[in-house]
Amino acid sequence: MSTIIEFKDVIKEYRAGDHVLRAMDNVNFTIEEGEFVVILGPSGAGKSTLLNLLGGLDSTTSGQIIVNGEHVESFNDNELTRYRARNVGFIFQFYNLIPNLTALENVELMKDIVDVNIDGEAVLDSVGLKDHSNQFPAQLSGGEQQRVSIARAVAKQPAMLLCDEPTGALDSKTGVLILNLLQDMSNSKDTTVVIVTHNAILAEAADKVIRIKNGQIESIAINENPKKVSDLDW
Repeated sequence: MSTIIEFKDVIKEYRAGDHVLRAMDNVNFTIEEGEFVVILGPSGAGKSTLLNLLGGLDSTTSGQIIVNGEHVESFNDNELTRYRARNVGFIFQFYNLIPNLTALENVELMKDIVDVNIDGEAVLDSVGLKDHSNQFPAQLSGGEQQRVSIARAVAKQPAMLLCDEPTGALDSKTGVLILNLLQDMSNSKDTTVVIVTHNAILAEAADKVIRIKNGQIESIAINENPKKVSDLDW
């Protein structure tokens, strides 16, 4: 595997008057292509900040973020827009679906963002929603809506899927289904999946576990024999 993501001495500070909050404090790590990575830490540790920096939704104070050999931290607004469109699929705890569009139409919106051939029906089939393509979000369960959001994220064939507490609003059974789907995408499609969570159980299924505390890397562990999500003791 080749390195797809590298954080080098990344610092992120937020200022409010004279007060400075250092959300990322000299962070260093690498992620390989196709890895299933879990980022763990308590609330306020900096997990979501890290994901936002990687996804080009926020900018560093200093340091380097290198993705596929490109220095994301140096991109201007237009370059960041292209980077997000070409490289990144976002999956959040809340689904951000457009309510007056069907599941299929929500997925096929990606055609307006990236120049790739999208077979919306096939993508929905891959997440188990073949028979729900003409339903609107309000007609779907929470788990089904989350699967539509995943289908939408993967439709543009991104190099990375960035997931911020993707199962936080779901029951445990549906959450396992979603996480199993994400793990399968990492294994079968070489998609790099990065999941921010406070659920330490998921660490057993990860190829790499990055623990964060107070904006700093507490530990990085490689799991030589990751379990299947479906085999974890939930």
